[in-house]
Amino acid sequence: MLIGETIALFVAVSWTATALFAEVASKRMGSLPLNTVRMTMSLTLLALTLWLTMGQPWPRFADGPTWGWLALSGVVGYVIGDYCLMQGYILIGSRFGQLFMTLSAPTAALTGRLLLGEQMTPHAILGMVVTLSGIALSILSGERRMENGEQATQDSGSPALHSPLSALHLNLPPRGIFYASMAGICQGFGLVLSKIGLEHYDASIAAAGLADHAAPTDALLPLPLYLSMPFAATMIRASIGLVGFFALLLIFNRDWKEKLSHAVHDRKAMWCVFGATIFGPFIGVSASLLATQYTSTGIAQTLFALTPVLILAPAALLFHQKVTPREVLGAVISVAGVCLFFI
Repeated sequence: MLIGETIALFVAVSWTATALFAEVASKRMGSLPLNTVRMTMSLTLLALTLWLTMGQPWPRFADGPTWGWLALSGVVGYVIGDYCLMQGYILIGSRFGQLFMTLSAPTAALTGRLLLGEQMTPHAILGMVVTLSGIALSILSGERRMENGEQATQDSGSPALHSPLSALHLNLPPRGIFYASMAGICQGFGLVLSKIGLEHYDASIAAAGLADHAAPTDALLPLPLYLSMPFAATMIRASIGLVGFFALLLIFNRDWKEKLSHAVHDRKAMWCVFGATIFGPFIGVSASLLATQYTSTGIAQTLFALTPVLILAPAALLFHQKVTPREVLGAVISVAGVCLFFI
């Protein structure tokens, strides 16, 4: 039975649901209130999980270097990355936002090369080119569209003549492209920083005289430390994320109390935040860890990357967005580029 592959596909579906919930919530309450509330929910769920699996509701056995690297990962991946992602959802929607998240794979490869000395294979380099080509195909159009949908013309009334390069125009607002691109880049960078933090966490556990396959005896549902450790690492990142988002909320919004009050009293938005939290950092992360236990990391990561394709149909049905064949092809090509990283 393809247990790992099935779980990995479920993860892609789960992250698709997360993106759809987050798009609705971000447009109703704004990026900073959304992320502040979402981090609070995430920390509550993670604390409960750690209490059940590690015996304490905080990251057990984590030393200073572990906190340092994972905190830096939280700043890059959560505070900057998730802020940009939600802003991207507001400006260009979740389906294009998830398309730009495929940039995390080439970013992780480049960052891993710089910080960890990891080798970049020819497949990885080709994957970067293919991924960027797919994104370009989705967001570039061969003709400029006026507000009434007609093709641009010269003053004489005949169609305007352009060179092949000048004929290409963006289908999306540049600010939306910038925020979504930054989200993908920060996710890839934050992933590498998290990997370094987890290596320090391993060393910290070993220094405490424990093996990573050992389970805390004082936990209600004891799991081997190598399974519960990623949840503890996520809690460190989420803690920094909550502090960062709340600080930004205070800095950029004098009426932050009113904004938070409006956010938590918007029942539809709060249900969407809850859905984004459950299917994202809680179920999504848990299932992704489980998937890698039953199949190879490469296969799991490839199936995780299907989100930009899976989101096309629900985005069209739920948000009545027009999805063109060009955009579908671009999403498929981008996912294919991600797949090349794991061959």
